[in-house]
Amino acid sequence: MPKTTKTAQDFVPFEEIRDGTIILKGGLMRAILLTSSINFALKSEDEQMALLRQFQSFLNTLEFSLQIFIQSRRLDIRPYIALLEDRLREQLEDLLKIQTREYIEFVKNFTENSEIMTKSFFAVIPYQPPIMGTKSGNTLGSRLFQKKNKQTSDEHQKKVEVFEENQTQLAQRVSVVEQGLARMGIRTVRLGTEELIEVFYKIFNPGELDKPMVLQQK
Repeated sequence: MPKTTKTAQDFVPFEEIRDGTIILKGGLMRAILLTSSINFALKSEDEQMALLRQFQSFLNTLEFSLQIFIQSRRLDIRPYIALLEDRLREQLEDLLKIQTREYIEFVKNFTENSEIMTKSFFAVIPYQPPIMGTKSGNTLGSRLFQKKNKQTSDEHQKKVEVFEENQTQLAQRVSVVEQGLARMGIRTVRLGTEELIEVFYKIFNPGELDKPMVLQQK
């Protein structure tokens, strides 16, 4: 039997990333929140108990499943080293040049001998749209692997309206999670299309070093 060649798209679990929403094969939708973290061990016993009660209350309010995902990666220190080397070239004082050079060597040696990891925390919110009797393959082309089909203007408009309606339902779930986490002092930001592509790129390319994602203060 002839061997079938699989394309990269066959290994991707979703069909489309659109307007900050992941559309899985089969039409299921996902939104992802990048969240801050809390150092639970540094809290007092009373604070720990209060956080546990708040988290329990938050889970009890949910009427849908919620996935918590932690991504650990080795920190790429190269951009910081490059910044220090630029500062070294700008230094005019000999003493400051020596101190900066010694600091660069210290950072290089420390990071070479230690596994410095960065962690990113995500909350994945699902939504399953009602079955409309259409095949999932009729969705718009993937941002990563686009293959456009001919559609009439009416079909396209209907798909847009259905997508926007589903987006509204998903956004309501996102709001519930955001408010629940905010009560525990956890900041959140919903990832947009480009950020989602970056997250999946890191997942499928685990060997590449990269800078951590930054949670912007609202």
